[in-house]
Order: sequence, then structure tokens, then C-alpha cells
Amino acid sequence: MKPDMFREPVTILVGLGFPAQVRGVTDAYRHLVEWPGSLRDRAHAVALNACQAALHGEIESETARGLFVAFAEKHELLTTETPAVVAARSRSDTDPHVQ
Repeated sequence: MKPDMFREPVTILVGLGFPAQVRGVTDAYRHLVEWPGSLRDRAHAVALNACQAALHGEIESETARGLFVAFAEKHELLTTETPAVVAARSRSDTDPHVQ
């Protein structure tokens, strides 16, 4: 396993509520950098700093994961659906023959 990978991915909602798996520090960092400037707060800053520190090897990736999860919880981005359910739902939602 790569050193920046999480032991367990974090599933968050992006865009118009579509699930995305955040598998490591690089993914979390990318989501945080793309977060709108007008919505950035202290939780965002802490998670972003933690991801940067983890990418530089200054803290463990699981520490950054915990702070990213706290940020996602605060902004109601976490989803409790398992990836298999999400994948099955995604396929059926886009199939015009499934009602």
C-alpha cells in the first residue's frame, strides 16, 4: 500500500450529491483545494494543513484522514452507503430502461 493511502476509503458526496471515494491523502487534498473559497472555514484549513503535512511525511496519513473526515462531517459530505450499493445505484440511475 502506498504511504499516502488510507486504510479505509472515505465516501463523500460531491457535485449534486454524487458519491466519490477518497482513497488517500492526495484525493483528500484535491477535494480540499477544489472546495469553494467562500465556503472555507477553520475545519477546511485544519484538514488542508494536515493533508499537506501528510504529503510531506510530517504526520501519518490516518491522522490526515481523521481531520478530513471531521471536515466532511461538519459540511455534511459523508455518506454511509457502501461502495457496492453506490455503484449499483449509479449504474441503474443512468440506464434509461430502468425505472
